[in-house]
Amino acid sequence: MKDFISHIASKIVPPSFFLDNEKELHTGTLVFTNGCFDVLHVGHVTYLAKARQLGDLLVVGLNTDASVRRLKGPSRPVNDQQARAQVLAALEMVDYVVFFEEDTPYNLITQVKPDILVKGGDYAIEQIAGGDFVRERGGQVLTIPLVPGYSTTSILEHDNQ
Repeated sequence: MKDFISHIASKIVPPSFFLDNEKELHTGTLVFTNGCFDVLHVGHVTYLAKARQLGDLLVVGLNTDASVRRLKGPSRPVNDQQARAQVLAALEMVDYVVFFEEDTPYNLITQVKPDILVKGGDYAIEQIAGGDFVRERGGQVLTIPLVPGYSTTSILEHDNQ
């Protein structure tokens, strides 16, 4: 019988994992995305599924709690970084989850070296952190349309009414 708890935990890796396993990870197309993923909803799941369909591996860069607070304010995140990482790692389409402390994942992207960098359709391609690095290496930078009506902020605002 499969030990699902250990399997989920094995998908949460440090940034050094990508340098240590570079050859093995780049036998196919490696896709990278990032975000806070604070309160997981159908918009996130749809987005991640579409991102994974673009390649052979999906790596999710996850903002640490301190990074989320800087970006979203003192009341966020709702769920701590370990809880958010475990929920993401439990998703079949997510191969690896890795934390980053900075406001953007630029430094992490230089370690992961994705073939495809993807963000939600609310981002302009030229404003996606790390896009220049990925394109310089011959990779692609893409956006995926958001699922209308779903955002963590709108869900939290609805719950507070």
